[in-house]
This record gives sequence, structure tokens and C-alpha cells, in this order.
Amino acid sequence: MAFADYEVVISRDAMTVYGFLMDGMNNSLWRSGVRSISLRSGIRGEKGAVYQQTLTGPGGRPIAADFKITEARPGAEVRFAVVAGPARPTGGYYLSTEGKTTRLRFALEYHPKGLQKLMNGMIQKTMETEVAQLEELKTVIESRSAA
Repeated sequence: MAFADYEVVISRDAMTVYGFLMDGMNNSLWRSGVRSISLRSGIRGEKGAVYQQTLTGPGGRPIAADFKITEARPGAEVRFAVVAGPARPTGGYYLSTEGKTTRLRFALEYHPKGLQKLMNGMIQKTMETEVAQLEELKTVIESRSAA
């Protein structure tokens, strides 16, 4: 199993951060590997929405990484599952209010099967890089005008 998590404190309220995370179309604003993203089904920004996403994979090749929002607790939690592509991790964003700021934790978990188990070290490093992009999310959200 591979697991990675990362945490930041964002100078915005939890509902602002939650709203940004619930809209998967925002992924391209803070995740460097996102080549394209669009709403495939469901309602944008709501539980059950499925986003079609293409990422930059090994050697710069495009790979599918479509995901579905599986859980949504306003101001507290957003969970998702990757539903297309070679790797299908699950993950979540966990929010807690700290005064006028929000502590945000991003966690990813993946259970490789078959030959993918041989690549566990590379998978682990990729996941650690992915969750560390929360620093960019923090920058993007804080650069927007406070509501």
C-alpha cells in the first residue's frame, strides 16, 4: 500500500476552501500535472460529480485519471476516488477551522495490484509530490479576494 498526506493552513474560512475544492474544474489552477479537465457527469461542485481528467504521465505521455466526488461534508471534508486510468487511488481533503484560517490536510491512498507492486517506490514518491502541491493551492486561494 502507498499512502501520503500533507497539511497547510490557509488564510481563508473553511467554506471558501471547501467550495474551491468541490469544483474539480479548479484542479488545473493548482495541480501542475493536469493537462485537461471537464465535467463528465453529475452536477459541478456536488457529491457524485465525475470529472474527466488527463494528467501528464511517465515520459510526458497523457494518462487518464478521471475521478468522482464520493463524499462531501460542507466545510469539513471532500472525498474522491479515481475511476479511470492505470492507477486508481482514493483520497480526501479534510478541513478544520482555526480562528480565521483553515487547516487543510490532503491524503491519498493506493493499493497496487499485480506488477504495480514492483513500482511501489515510484508510486509512493509520485503521491508525496501530488499532496505537497497543497502549497500551490494555498497560494491560489489566498491570492483571490476574501469574500
